[in-house]
Amino acid sequence: QVQLVESGGRLVQAGGSLRLSCAASGKTFTQYTMGWFRQAPGKEREFVAAVTWSGNSAYATDSVKARFAISRDNAKNTVYLQMNRLAPEDTAVYYCAFRERLGLGGSPRLYDYWGQGTQVTVSS
Repeated sequence: QVQLVESGGRLVQAGGSLRLSCAASGKTFTQYTMGWFRQAPGKEREFVAAVTWSGNSAYATDSVKARFAISRDNAKNTVYLQMNRLAPEDTAVYYCAFRERLGLGGSPRLYDYWGQGTQVTVSS
């Protein structure tokens, strides 16, 4: 089992920045992928970004890639999502996810463990 705990979500004004963190604990894997998803009210959960243990990364869209940056600290078993130039449409619950293998796919079904989410609200 892997436990994931997200932090860093809060209310922020449009144009501002936030850094989300996700700490993983429990079973140890030598190769894995961690990702960030988000879910806005009334919408499906959508992929934001993912990173492998070796540092390869992927983003959902060019817009996300231009404003967000995913990174990991293997020593701390932590993944980060730096979000800049936030807009109201970024408002959502952000979830951290863990996949027990390499692969930067964006389908939620690929991931084996999930955190409980952290709320990000961007005011206009």
